[in-house]
Amino acid sequence: MKIKNFLKIVGGVLGVILLEVLIYVGYVYFSYDRLADQLPAEIKQNAVAKEISSNKKYSVTTFNIGYGSYSPEYSFFMDGGKESKAYSKESVLTNVNGAAKTIQNVNPDFALFQEVDVKATRSRGINEIKQLSQRFPTYSRSYATNYDSAYLMYPILDPIGKSKSGIVTMSDVQITESTRYSLPIETNFNKFFDLDRAFTVSKIPVENGKNLMLYNVHLSAYMKDKKVQKEQIAKLFNHMEVEYKKGNYVICGGDFNHNLLDTSSKIFKNNQKEDYTWLQAFPKKDLPKNLSLVKLSDVKTPVPSVRNLDKPYEKDKSFVAVIDGFIISNNVTNYRTNVIDAGFEHSDHNPVKMTFELK
Repeated sequence: MKIKNFLKIVGGVLGVILLEVLIYVGYVYFSYDRLADQLPAEIKQNAVAKEISSNKKYSVTTFNIGYGSYSPEYSFFMDGGKESKAYSKESVLTNVNGAAKTIQNVNPDFALFQEVDVKATRSRGINEIKQLSQRFPTYSRSYATNYDSAYLMYPILDPIGKSKSGIVTMSDVQITESTRYSLPIETNFNKFFDLDRAFTVSKIPVENGKNLMLYNVHLSAYMKDKKVQKEQIAKLFNHMEVEYKKGNYVICGGDFNHNLLDTSSKIFKNNQKEDYTWLQAFPKKDLPKNLSLVKLSDVKTPVPSVRNLDKPYEKDKSFVAVIDGFIISNNVTNYRTNVIDAGFEHSDHNPVKMTFELK
């Protein structure tokens, strides 16, 4: 009898666990809903200037702020590290404000940000758009969702939870229009972990009647299907080419999640025995002839724009690369482009700045 009772108890416990698993799987499945393609992005108009000029130098930055979680000692479980969430609300506020201050010190005309959480378990519920906006009160702002997931129960002992995050474009000139375009994602189970990938296009008038089309993008990182990865890039490239053929100026900045340097591991003396599958070569050969990947001004001793998160950051020891940068059309002149050495103090990325002129 004792054995039978024990087996009943075990069976009951297993039944409850199975039921909870089924309920959770159902919750994730039925809560899945991608945003539609080509939606207006949210604009907040604060800038006074209404247009920019050709034949005048401007600057633009791009910075993946890592949703305020990645201080130098932080490692991330999906890269082989430990943590899944920010250490505390205080650390998120410190990192977001520190990242914003880094860009403030550069004083760009335009600033692109990625991985800006609106409300997420991983960043302790902090509204990071609000934090950025307080640092750039005279800039117009465009925001669009780039990642929106249900509550994810992994890792089991410290779940990353529910996340809503996006891309933010700041402009010291009024943004007349901003549109969010959905990017292809995997259609297998991985779709639940890579929701709502997108890029935004913000229109800024130029005095000659044309427009600067300012793209902000954060491509997927943990993608196994290379076909979908190529489809993401193809959609982005094709859209930029269409805008250029309309007579507009095109600048695309962001986190491309591709190696932008041909000799990255050699330059940074990375351990090339390690297999970092997230770091693929950027497909420069697929760029339309009127578009080009901007080269860094310092190619011999460049500063890396990203570190791997398998362990806490150690200068000259951690695996690093350049995956953040800009693509421009051939009617835009690049004067200088460099990664700003912020020491990965407030993010797993360093920002990149480009000084340019519209022909």
